[in-house]
Order: sequence, then structure tokens, then C-alpha cells
Amino acid sequence: MAANTPRRASDIRLYLLGAILVLWCCGIALRLIYLQIFRYGSFEQRAQHQQQRTVEVSARRGIIYDRAGRELAMSIAVDSAFAVPTEIPDLPNTISLISRITNSDPRELLAHCKGKSFCWVARRADAETADRIRSLNLRGIYFQKESKRFYPKGELAAQIIGYVGTDDEGLSGIEREYDEQLNGRPGEMVISVDARRKWFGSVEKQPEPGQNVVLTIDQQIQFIAERELQTAMDETHAESGTVVVENPRTGEILALANRPTFNPNLTRDITPQKLKNHAVSDVYEPGSTFKVVTISAALDENLTRPEEKFDCQMGSIVVFGRRIHDWHPFGVLSVSDVLAHSSDVGAIKIALRLGDERMYKYIRAFGFGQQTGIELPAETRGLAKPLNRWSKVSIGAIAMGQEIGVSPLQLASMVSSIANDGVVVGSRIVAATTEPQATPQRIGFHAVNERRAISPMTAALMRQMMQGVVLHGTGRKAILEGYSSAGKTGTAQKIDPATHTYSRTKYIASFAGFAPVNNPAIVCVVILDSPIGGHHGGEVGAPVFHRIAQQVLEYLHAPHDAELPPNRQLLLASRQREKEEDVAEGSPDRLGEPIDVADSSTANTLAAQSKPPATAPVPAATGVVMPAALRQAEPAPVADSPQTGANLPPATPTDHSPVTGTVILDIEQGGIVVPSFVGKSVRAAIEAAEEAGLDLDAIGSGLGKDQSPPPGARVPSGSKVTVRFGR
Repeated sequence: MAANTPRRASDIRLYLLGAILVLWCCGIALRLIYLQIFRYGSFEQRAQHQQQRTVEVSARRGIIYDRAGRELAMSIAVDSAFAVPTEIPDLPNTISLISRITNSDPRELLAHCKGKSFCWVARRADAETADRIRSLNLRGIYFQKESKRFYPKGELAAQIIGYVGTDDEGLSGIEREYDEQLNGRPGEMVISVDARRKWFGSVEKQPEPGQNVVLTIDQQIQFIAERELQTAMDETHAESGTVVVENPRTGEILALANRPTFNPNLTRDITPQKLKNHAVSDVYEPGSTFKVVTISAALDENLTRPEEKFDCQMGSIVVFGRRIHDWHPFGVLSVSDVLAHSSDVGAIKIALRLGDERMYKYIRAFGFGQQTGIELPAETRGLAKPLNRWSKVSIGAIAMGQEIGVSPLQLASMVSSIANDGVVVGSRIVAATTEPQATPQRIGFHAVNERRAISPMTAALMRQMMQGVVLHGTGRKAILEGYSSAGKTGTAQKIDPATHTYSRTKYIASFAGFAPVNNPAIVCVVILDSPIGGHHGGEVGAPVFHRIAQQVLEYLHAPHDAELPPNRQLLLASRQREKEEDVAEGSPDRLGEPIDVADSSTANTLAAQSKPPATAPVPAATGVVMPAALRQAEPAPVADSPQTGANLPPATPTDHSPVTGTVILDIEQGGIVVPSFVGKSVRAAIEAAEEAGLDLDAIGSGLGKDQSPPPGARVPSGSKVTVRFGR
């Protein structure tokens, strides 16, 4: 019995140990079940967080095209460098080396990377920067392809297009206004680490590219406007300048130029002054250009006629106790001459007859005090005081363009309504948005948001009177060659911020006009802020209009409605031959080429042709074609109004067959030596012939193949030289 007692105690200990082992195993099993089943998701997330990181891959932004489908903004694939701090043995030194290359703050970049498993160190770097970083062969630094915004035309239309930030978000212009459509949907890239701590990436979700945006502007017209505006800025040293070119029938903006400007590819050089789009954001007193509103309102209300005479009182008038002086002591002027010579006293007398309420009605009808609706950010409404805030002298001040603030775009819209038979059309700069895969095509444009401001009769009379401004008024420097033109000059005093009175040294010079008069193809508004030296609109603004309108109308192949000088007729005939040859051979129109191809020859030639000769001939006035329903109601012709001129006769068909005969010329001793035209283009040959004093007979198109008389022959001045051109 005593012997069984130790054995029983031993069994108890064994059973107890077994029970403990079983409980221990059950505990472990329960713990494993808890970890593997109930906490599986949590631990998996922790593991993925340690081994993987999901990085957003930006989508390719949509392309911005001009009206002809030429790219103004696109996205290109570039390298972005990122760091894996856990793999970098000396993080501060590595960050310092990269910062020297990227010109970034090393302390800020180091703080951004500390304690992280992933950080960007050079987003969307250019090729040179990426190559320099790659050449360092730094441990823990890797590269990933991303899309970067690129503007192939540089500064061209910079304020219209805008620019984007580091993360491809639109910050100004169309890039900002259409950011949601252009952005697309980003994708995802998963970066993983293997057992050897090597990192690699794979794209889990492909990004979806954004929509494309087609603008109404024309790259070539935009280039012409910006070049001529820059020329005016260099000549006048103005603080800023704006040019708006618009289609008066549809409201499309064909060009919108601003100075100063910026290159959207160089974001670090952008300043608020350069970024500002003066055409839509600036508010200024329009000065005498607003007399168009005053006189058209009085004509529309049948309160006056173009031939009615007003005593301008030798340049002085008192309006409710306030004496207002004219810029020149005019005597008796007709309404037409009040506009042509820009008489303040005459405009005030017309406005007093019109009255406050009717004047305000037409201010609103022309769209002042409200946005035009253009698809650009930060458009101003202007400053048009409500009628209950007018003082007794407001009618006199507003009549000559004071006490009211307008934007250049609003002024262009007003002039367009005169050119468009009195109908105001909403301005726009976006033609359409298209899907990423869509091929850009030419889009038909139609007017939107139309409303009538004045009657067709009043608009016709105003076109006639505004043509008088150019022919015998303050806008003589806006006369074109081969085209009739009309417009109005403006010279507005700026407010001196120190004294809050009108400055005697700071002015805003402007010219707003259209051409041709009978069938307007374009409206062009030129604004120069604070030009030095000459500051009158007719002195500094009208020449810019002349240069831009001359080139744009030729580029658009607008039919001539006034006689050309003889030398321009020859050049026009040669161009017509070239065009016919190109059409016959199926060649594309050279004027539609990208600007980096065409501007070196075509644009420079156009610029040379646009400069008026020393004694530029004044084109005969074309008169204004009245609407058919109103022709019987036309007033009697004004004595000093322009008369109808002759139209240019159609060109005689030209024989394009090769030269088979010999041109016999009388050769005088000591005559002109015939230059070689072989290898020259038609335009270059014509220019060389004109310079030599010879008459060139160009046959065919392309480059010069042979000529008669041959190079080196002596011929009398003015002799004809026949040159055959071919491909």
C-alpha cells in the first residue's frame, strides 16, 4: 500500500503536466486562430504598408489645339526621380547632391523624405537634369516615367493657354478654366520590395487621358498680333499692351495678345505682372472710343442725323456748373465730323439731347457693366454705375468716355456689333472639347448669345461715319492697302493714384476698328497703357491696327475692295498664280503650316509688306451697303462723307505653259544687269526684280528653273524678264 502511494503521486504529476501541455497547445492554437483568421486583414495591411506603396500616376492631360488643329499645349513623357530612404546609407548627403542639381532647398527636401519609405526628389525633370542625377548612380534613387506639360510655341498665346503646376493642376488661362476636362483620371503604380530589399514598380491601373480642347484662335494670326504689339511696345515703351482680333459675325477670338508676357515652360520666371490677361481683367476709361456708343444711341433714337451741325463753341462747354475743355477749339461740325475729329463738346451736346435714361439703356445694350461670357478666368464686368448713382455731370463725362470702365474685350464686342449690323454676339475662345482619341478637324462656328443693340440702319450709318474717321479724321494712320477700313481713336487720361485726379503725363492710347467696311472680316482693338512720347490713339494705336489688319486680311484671303498700288498688284497676281498651281497639284496651303516653319519666310515678308510706303495711296472710300429693306429710307448723302470707289478688276487668266519662245528685248549700253532668278521662290524673285527695277513675268510655281534674258544680260530699266518656275 505504501509502495502504491509514490506511483500514484507520479501519475498525478504526469497527468497534471499533460493537462498543462494540452492547455498550452490549446492556447497556442487559439492564438494562431486569432492571429491567422481574426487579425489576418490587419497584419496583411501592415505587411503591405512595409513592403508596398501605392503611388498615384497622373493621367496625360488633353491637348490644346488652335482652330486649325495645331498643338499649342501637349504632354510629353519625362523622368521623375524618387527616393527610398531605407535604402540610402547617407540620406542628408544624397539629398544635398540632388538639391544642387534641381536648385531646390535641401532642408525642405530632407524633411519631406525623413521617416518615409518613399518620396519624390525631382518631379518631371527635364532630360538634362534627369541625366545628371542618373550619372551620380546614387543608391536608393529610382526613376519613373510621368507626363509633363510642354508648350511647343513658347510665349505664343501664353495668357490664353495658361500654365500648370508641379502636379499638373491648371493655374491660369484655359489650363485652369478647363482643368477638370483636361486632367483625365489618374492611375496607380504599386512599388514593392523583395527579400533582398530591392524595389520595383508596376502599374496596377492605367491612367485615362483627359479631353482635348480646341480654341478659336488662329496660330498665325496670334503670331502676327503678338509680333506687331511687341514692335509697338519697343517703340513707345508702354507699360503694357493688348490686342484683340475678333470675327464680328460669330464672336470668335482669332487672336488675343498681351505684353508683358511669359514662357509657360519656364514657370520660375512667371510673375503676377506677366501672368495678367489685360484683355479680360483690365478696367480702364475708354476715352473717345466711347463716342461710338453716344452717337449710335442718338442715331438709333432718331434724335440726330449724320449731316446735322453742332456748334462746338471753340472747344469749351459748361455742364451743370462744370466747365469741360475740348482737345481742340472746334467750331461748327456735323455729327460725322464730331466723330471723325473726336470733339468732346460735340459728343456732350449729343448726349444731353439723348438724356440719362436712354444713354444708360444703350450702355447696357452694348454689354458694358457685364461679362462677355468668354471661357477665360478672372473676366471683369467693368464699371458701369447704375442710373441712380449718376450725378448731373455724369452724362457729359460718360459721353466722352469718362466715369465708365470697360475691358478691351468689351470694347471689341461693341465694335463688332457695329460691324455685325447692330447685333451683339457673345465672345468666345473655346470652339469645342473632343475625346482623347479624336482627330482634330476643322469645326464650323456659329454665333451664340445674340441680341440686338441698335438697328441695321444705325449700324450702317455708323460704319460710314467710322470710315470717315480713317479717311479724313484722327485715324488716318489706319488706312490699308487694297482694303477699306473704319474705326475710332481714343486717348484716355489715367487717374494719378497720388492725387486721385487725372494725370497729365499718363494716358491710355487705343484704336478700335474693322475691315473691310462693307463686309467686315475682322475687328481689331489695340490698347497701349502709358506710352512714352506720342500718346494719342491715332498716333500710336492706329499704326498697329494698320500692320495687323493688313497682314491678317491677306492671310485670310479676304477679297480686296479698294485699289492696290501697282507694285502690290504684281505681287498679288504672282500669289494668285502660286495658289492656283498648289490647288491644281494638291499641295497644302503654306499659310497653314506650323509657325516655326512658316514664320521665317511668310511672316517676315508679310511684315515688310505691311509697312506703308512713304507716300501710301489713300484707298477710295467704298461707302456702306445698306440693308435691302432699308435702302429707300437712306438719308441724303453727307457732303463730307466718303464716296464709293472702284473695285479691283478680276485678274486676267495666266498661261502656265512652259516658255517655248524667246523674249526679244532692246538692250541699251550701260543698262541694268539681269540678276539670276534660278533657284529662287516666286516671292523672292519678285522682290529681287523690284529691287533691280525690272518687271518679272512669273510662270508656274515653286523654284526658278530658267529665265530669259539670261543672268548677266543688260536690259533697260523696267524691262520684262520671264522666269519659269517648277517643282
